[in-house]
Amino acid sequence: MRAGVFITLEGIEGAGKSTHALYIKDLLEQSGHRTVLTREPGGTETGEAIRDILLHATSSPICGLTELLLIFSARAQHLQEIIMPALKANKVVICDRFTDATYAYQGGGRKIDRQQIQVLEALVQEGLKPDLTLLFDTPVEVGISRARHRSKADRFESETVNFFEQVRREYLELARSEPERFQVIDANRPLSQIQKDINSLLAARKLC
Repeated sequence: MRAGVFITLEGIEGAGKSTHALYIKDLLEQSGHRTVLTREPGGTETGEAIRDILLHATSSPICGLTELLLIFSARAQHLQEIIMPALKANKVVICDRFTDATYAYQGGGRKIDRQQIQVLEALVQEGLKPDLTLLFDTPVEVGISRARHRSKADRFESETVNFFEQVRREYLELARSEPERFQVIDANRPLSQIQKDINSLLAARKLC
C-alpha cells in the first residue's frame, strides 16, 4: 500500500523537463507537500552508473535488448531504494522520465517489441503506475536544437531526426491511450505560459 503521489515528466530531448521538474517541486513544497525529485535512468548510485553506460558508452554499440534490460535494472533499484519508500511515507515523487519513456524510446525509437517491454514492466513494477504524467511536447527540430546547444550530444541526443519523430509519435499515442493519467503540455511556448498550465493542472488535482 502507498499513500503518496507519483508524478512523472516525459518528452523528447530539449522539452524542458528538468526546468519544469524543479518548478513543480518548489510549487508543491510551497503548498506543504514533502517531495522527492528524481530521474531515470538514475536516481540511485547503481542507477547513475547504468545511466553513464547508457548515455556515454562509445567503445562498442549497445544492442537494443541490452539497452532495455539495463533501463529496467536501473528502474528496479530506483523503485526499491527511492520511489516506493517515498510513496509509503506519503511524499510526492516527481520523476524526470519513467516507463513511458521506455515505450517511447525503446519501443517507438528502437522498434523493440511492445510485449517485451510489458513483461519487464510487470516484473519490475508489480502494477505501479504514475498518478499523473505531464508530457511536454515540442517539435523534434526545436527540441534537438535546444539539447545540442546546451551541451555535447550524448548517445541518445546523437540519434537521427527520424528516430525522435518516432519517439514523439509514440509519446502522443500513449497520451491518447490514457487520457486520465496523461496531460499534454505545449512546450514550444514561453516559460510563463507553460508554468501557468502546470499551476492549473496541479490545482485541478488538488495538489496546490
